[in-house]
Amino acid sequence: MPHSSPGTALRQSVADATIQIPGAFNALAGRLIESAGYDAVYLSGAALSAGVLALPDVGLFSLTELVQQARYLTRSVDIPVIVDADTGFGAAVNVERTVVELEAAGVAAIQLEDQVSPKRCGHLSGKSLVEVDEMCAKLRAAAAARRDPNLVLIARTDARGVTGLDDAIHRAGEYLAAGADWIFPEALADAGEFARFAQAVDAPLVANMTEFGKSPLLALDELADLGYAAVLYPVTLLRVAMKAVEAALAVIANEGTQTELLDLMQSRQELYDLLGYSDYEARDREYFSPREPS
Repeated sequence: MPHSSPGTALRQSVADATIQIPGAFNALAGRLIESAGYDAVYLSGAALSAGVLALPDVGLFSLTELVQQARYLTRSVDIPVIVDADTGFGAAVNVERTVVELEAAGVAAIQLEDQVSPKRCGHLSGKSLVEVDEMCAKLRAAAAARRDPNLVLIARTDARGVTGLDDAIHRAGEYLAAGADWIFPEALADAGEFARFAQAVDAPLVANMTEFGKSPLLALDELADLGYAAVLYPVTLLRVAMKAVEAALAVIANEGTQTELLDLMQSRQELYDLLGYSDYEARDREYFSPREPS
């Protein structure tokens, strides 16, 4: 099992180069990410909350809802899927079930963070952290619960925005010792902090390039030079899509027609190609074709 698992594929991707991982706000966006040639796709808690449920990113969706969205995504793409599991939906024993359910859904990596539940968006003030021992217990539970040892466990620390960079670095070391495979330092303030964190923490690192947050938007080459393994763009596509929807609604209302928007649209054929529509038609014809008697 491990040699062909999603986690194995993800580990191999970052062994070759620093990879970019856009966030998908639905399965169709995930399919487009794959067709554009990206190595992996991210299911962001913020994008799920906003894009699917129209709710803020404060830990309001359930494990059941997350697993369902993860399944939609893993069934729609062949590239590895990384899932943001927030705080793990409870204590260490709850994290066990979170890992079991998400692994069964076919994900390559599960991200857990060290905020107190209910969490807040990582780039807002007012966050609170759990004690290091509690987060380490969750990570030990996650490591014990996974069936495939190559399933990647990503420990996110929000300490930079609460207790400072030194504590974030300290926590990263503790989390690695407890079973985390990768470390995700949230809301670092500048390029110097990204560099210092990478120098201090010996593990594959995840950089979050979310827009309008605490961190600067550093280029892929710079983050690769600093030693980061993966770069997330968790809500980028949702933000762009929603702005396009807003503009289109205004055009329809003002012009009384969508004609001037046609060049900005994915065509019917492009959508059908993305969906594999012709394959469904071909199978349907085959099912109804007469068969020779045996």
